[in-house]
Amino acid sequence: MSDTRAGKNRTVSHRTVLAIAIPIVISNISTPLLGFADTAVMGRMGDPKYIGAVALGALIFTMVYWTFGFLRMGTTGLTAQAEGADDGEEIRAALGRAVLIAGAIGAGLIVAQWPVSFIAFRLLDGGAEVESLARVYFDIRIWSAPFALANYALAGWFIGLGRAKVALVLQVFLNLVNVFFNIWLALGLGWGVAGIAAGTLIAEVSAAALGLLLAARALGAYPGTWTRARLLDAARLARTIAVNRDIMIRTIVLLLSFAWFTAKSAEAGTVTLAVNSILLQFVTVSAFFLDGFALAAETLVGKATGARNLRQFDMAAKLSTAWAGGISLVLTAAIFLFGEAVIDFLTIDAEVRSAARVYLAWAAVLPVLSVWCYQLDGIFIGATRSTEMRNAALVSSGLFLVLWWLFLPYGNHGLWAALAGFNLMRAASLGFYYPRLRRALA
Repeated sequence: MSDTRAGKNRTVSHRTVLAIAIPIVISNISTPLLGFADTAVMGRMGDPKYIGAVALGALIFTMVYWTFGFLRMGTTGLTAQAEGADDGEEIRAALGRAVLIAGAIGAGLIVAQWPVSFIAFRLLDGGAEVESLARVYFDIRIWSAPFALANYALAGWFIGLGRAKVALVLQVFLNLVNVFFNIWLALGLGWGVAGIAAGTLIAEVSAAALGLLLAARALGAYPGTWTRARLLDAARLARTIAVNRDIMIRTIVLLLSFAWFTAKSAEAGTVTLAVNSILLQFVTVSAFFLDGFALAAETLVGKATGARNLRQFDMAAKLSTAWAGGISLVLTAAIFLFGEAVIDFLTIDAEVRSAARVYLAWAAVLPVLSVWCYQLDGIFIGATRSTEMRNAALVSSGLFLVLWWLFLPYGNHGLWAALAGFNLMRAASLGFYYPRLRRALA
């Protein structure tokens, strides 16, 4: 390896952070437009049951697929480390293992579609008519599982290489193909809900095919060959499985915590549920922006870890976090300034509008309170220190339940305070492990 190439690979600057973060932010913002388009198409069907069916079916796949979100996160860290170490064969193997795992899990979901469907519709009661249509959606879209999960792996691989623009191209391509076929099949051919599901199936298969083609082209820049021995190397495969297992546990724990927040919102009454649902939109949109810088940390920290370069690691953590912290302040200010206007846009109910204003401050301060756990997640994913992430999630979720119980007398303010404490504890627990992470690299 030449000194010139090493120097180039190990330079971290504001430009390198933004080159990764900005395409991810744009990609994140484009994703909700897909749900908006599906809702608009179903809204033309003349009955709200069609909107409800697609929303219910899509929610099931969001929950199932995000359980396997480690295919994106774990692949990013492992690929970035291989790139940082200039190991072309491992870069290939990281992609190969991730796609194989995605295919195996996807095939397993297809085989197990009946129990998955049974459990999902038992947990999510949408009424007889809506559920009947949602089952049509489920029965069609489940066949895209291997391709949808492969798209997770491909996105993680490209981000790990620092090629966030390619990940953006794939996401936009998927969205455009989806919108085109959804409109054509659902409205043009009159397939309704089945058309939406088929359009999404076609889009996910098409995106996976394009992603594999672009990956084949990208591999031309990295020396090495495909070898079965490296791909199925027992030690490396075991590490991949261990990293992904811990990230999966961490993801499930976090999902359960947010599900608890939603369940307790519902128990507090229809108005409180509506209020919290609206305010969570602020949190979600803020996460779209902050996630870009967390992913920049994943990639750059992963490269530094692969190169065993502590200085590069420190610069990656420092610059990505500085940008994320600054953006979080902007987001907090924007919610304070424009939050009431957004609430009025999202609902016309006077009672919900009034109550949402009471709790708006919680949604406004969450970007500043949460940015640190997002960034530390990115750093630890890049370093593939998934055990610490798993432990931090378990501890933080336990504290969340304790805080929820302690703050019960404060009603919805207490619920939001528990959520804020949850994110602060995620940051504090990962911060506890941070010095150990740096020592290991040094």
